[in-house]
Amino acid sequence: MTPAEAKLLLADHFAPWVLDLGLTVRQIGAEAVITHMPLTPRLMRVGGIVSGQALMAQADTTMVLALAGHVGDFVPAATTDLHTQFLRPGTGSAILCKARIVRAGRSLAFARATLNAVDTGKPVALASATLALP
Repeated sequence: MTPAEAKLLLADHFAPWVLDLGLTVRQIGAEAVITHMPLTPRLMRVGGIVSGQALMAQADTTMVLALAGHVGDFVPAATTDLHTQFLRPGTGSAILCKARIVRAGRSLAFARATLNAVDTGKPVALASATLALP
C-alpha cells in the first residue's frame, strides 16, 4: 500500500472532522504507518498546546491505518479501547505519529503508537488501542 492509497482510505472511510485534522500519510507498510498532523490554531488549547483530543484522534486514526497496512487493505475495525499517556505539551509546527500492529487475531487487533513533536523530535504521547475486527 502506498501513501497515495492511504490518502484515499482517509477520504473514503473517516469522518469529516477527522479529515479536518489535516493528516498526511508519510509512510505505510506492513510494519508501520507514519502520519503528520500540522498544528493549526483550530487544534490548539490555551497556551499554544495541541489539544489531547487531537492527539488521540491522530493516534487512533494512525493505528487503524496501521491495520490497513498490516493486512494490505482497509478493515472497518472499531476501537474498543484507547489508552493515551500524555508525556509533555505538544507544541511547534506538527506532530508525527508512528503506529504498528502488535498482534492481529481473528476478532481483535492490538496496536501501539508514539507521537513526537516534529520541531524537537521529543515524544509528546504514547497510545495503545484494541481494535475489534468484523
